[in-house]
Amino acid sequence: MRFMPFTALHPDLGRLDATLPDLGGGLQWSQVHKVRPRVPLACPECAWGLHPKVSRYGVRFFCHDPGRPPSCELSNESWEHHMLKLEMAAAIRAAGGYAALEVPAEDGSWRADVMASSVDGAQRMAWEAQLSPITLDDIAARTDRYVNEGIRVCWVSPHEQAPQWISTVPAIRVRPPKEREQDWIVDDGLAGFDFSAGGWVFREAPLSQFVRWALHGQLVPAPVLPRYRRVYRVIDGKQRRFRRSQWWTSLQSVGDQKKHEAIRQRQEAAKAEREAREEEAERRRRALEEQERARRAEEAERLRRQQEEAARVRWEEIHRQWAEEAVLRARERAEEEARLAQEQAEREGIQRQVLVTARAWWSRLSSQQKTELFTAVAECAWRESSLRVEIPQNPVMSSEYAYGVPVYSLGRRRILYGVVRPCPSLVASSPGVQRLHALARSTQEARELAAVMAGGRVTNLDLPEHEQLTMC
Repeated sequence: MRFMPFTALHPDLGRLDATLPDLGGGLQWSQVHKVRPRVPLACPECAWGLHPKVSRYGVRFFCHDPGRPPSCELSNESWEHHMLKLEMAAAIRAAGGYAALEVPAEDGSWRADVMASSVDGAQRMAWEAQLSPITLDDIAARTDRYVNEGIRVCWVSPHEQAPQWISTVPAIRVRPPKEREQDWIVDDGLAGFDFSAGGWVFREAPLSQFVRWALHGQLVPAPVLPRYRRVYRVIDGKQRRFRRSQWWTSLQSVGDQKKHEAIRQRQEAAKAEREAREEEAERRRRALEEQERARRAEEAERLRRQQEEAARVRWEEIHRQWAEEAVLRARERAEEEARLAQEQAEREGIQRQVLVTARAWWSRLSSQQKTELFTAVAECAWRESSLRVEIPQNPVMSSEYAYGVPVYSLGRRRILYGVVRPCPSLVASSPGVQRLHALARSTQEARELAAVMAGGRVTNLDLPEHEQLTMC
């Protein structure tokens, strides 16, 4: 819903204000409203013709004649904008100031929604109802234009969410009343400094009261020091965090913030000094520790070199001992090898001699006599023990049995039956044969074997004597 302006230009009296009892020109509303002939009134913004009207709520305003330019800003204001301007004008007047609506600059560079002036006209303050979106640069530029002409300004937003520029320029956010008789409330942009808590606290106040304080200088827009820009507020039972860089506040709160910051800086300076002293003490302690570590490292290095030298001397002694022991072991090994070689030579000589003796022993028999001998052994085994024995085709002398020929039984179990004709002179070198069964060819051999086999048994096969044979 769009509304019309509160001001109009009279051809003789100049600017008329529908919110003033005398319209600001010494006229009664009845002198311009529904009179004939119609008073020629014009829009201060677009110069289009206007005529007075009254809303169903009793609000007086001026309405454009048909065919107005669509770009006229005064005719495009919303109901909320309209009512907020009326509320601000009423609050200014209630505070003893003069309020003029829709006041333009002489050069057209600005137009104040409501311009508050002191009685003598020396002080002016613009009150701007800002409902439409605006950039930070634009609102800052519009604020600077007011300041450059010596006009204080306060921007007012009725939106539920605080605008982005709430703490960029002197501004407040107001909460409209739920009932017509209730007050508009300043909900954001007003704060007090809590010295004990060391921070800013949101304050609320009726818009009329806020306007009075601002006009009389009891409230001023004050910058928030960086340390105190974080502010907390409980909304719908939850604590929320905000950042504000500017507030409307009292001079006492401005002083309290400066005083608290000075105390904080002194405390931080003292803390920094204390920390610097502690850091210096810590640096000295670390330097002493470093010196002690260096001394210990130097001492450890000295001990290490001593230990290395002692170890080197010790290893040299050990190596010398090892060399001497190696020489001794080599000499002993050489002596042992010589002894073993000698013993081996002696054994081999003995073995050769034994072999010569054994061959000489067996060379006494011809091949035929050997056959007779083993045949007699087989018959003896069957006759005496009912045992069949294996007769070797090529009898082999065994050194284990004093170079006699071992004879085994036939069958699964191969049992030693006896040793045929062990050499008597070699029985002593084969102790195991002394307890075995020896078989001799003749009585003479039996006597020779019996003499050396005290623990064994000798069987004389009693074969015919034979002539002495040469060894084959």
